[in-house]
Amino acid sequence: MASVTIDEIRAAAVRIAPIARKTPVWTSGSFDRRSGCEVFFKCENLQKGGAFKIRGASNFLYSMTPEQRALGVVGFSSGNHAQAVAIAARKLGVKATLIMPDDAPKSKLAATRANGANVITYDRLKESREAIGRKISEETGAMLVPPFDHPWIVAGAGTCALELLEQAPTLDALVVCLGGGGLLAGSAIAAKALKPSIRIFGVEPELGNDYWLSRREGKPVEIDSPATIADGLRTTKPGALTFPIIQELVEDVLLVTEDEIKETTKFVMTRMKLLVEPSGVVGASAVLHGKLPKELRRIGVILSGGNVDLEVLATL
Repeated sequence: MASVTIDEIRAAAVRIAPIARKTPVWTSGSFDRRSGCEVFFKCENLQKGGAFKIRGASNFLYSMTPEQRALGVVGFSSGNHAQAVAIAARKLGVKATLIMPDDAPKSKLAATRANGANVITYDRLKESREAIGRKISEETGAMLVPPFDHPWIVAGAGTCALELLEQAPTLDALVVCLGGGGLLAGSAIAAKALKPSIRIFGVEPELGNDYWLSRREGKPVEIDSPATIADGLRTTKPGALTFPIIQELVEDVLLVTEDEIKETTKFVMTRMKLLVEPSGVVGASAVLHGKLPKELRRIGVILSGGNVDLEVLATL
């Protein structure tokens, strides 16, 4: 846990300012009445690139040396991290290669290519994106930009909670979606440093419950590639860096069903007028469906992204 500190998160906030936006915090009377809580939504769906991932990606690229940037970067992602790396690379004039699953949302594939990146697709059920990325890195000298399990990524992601606690300092709890754990780990470090009494919860889809299982086993557990609608949370194993941070600072990992995710996506879009992808609403879904301890009254929820295909929305 010593590898990422609040000082590094504060430094990351300064470093990424030329790219990342300070996103707004929204409230909703209809959501509050339905959930029985006062909820403050950190709208990372309105972030550059449509997701919080620009925070970690830009911090990573800005932290590289000029010599490293000259050789380019390579990354792998189901979509949001890929877009973020492409945006940051374009801003800094760095060549970027992104490895994305062939079943990634079309909007995410198109947006990554539109930002000038070279996109290589793979079959997530048969091929290893990590192996493909390592091979390209070894052959070209391009630096590998992991989606979550790196101190620069975690520090960048932590700037999200740093902002939220400045915008809404009286929160009782913070609820964060959980895929690889970069956003939750960084947010937990920042939130606990600013307000030690705050209670922190991660939320996973039931179909992608690797962290839920791992916490109960006390060690990282690997699952099969999950078939959840929350495509940004389809990681199969906790990160070596993020897992111990989450074990130390996060009170519990909660689970939401596919039907709960779908219902919350519809609620946020139709009642709150916010376009948020299914991955981005899992934290809100836990609050909406009463998964948190009943005594919590003022809750911060990070809406992590808003990149969703219209075809997916139509199925809801």
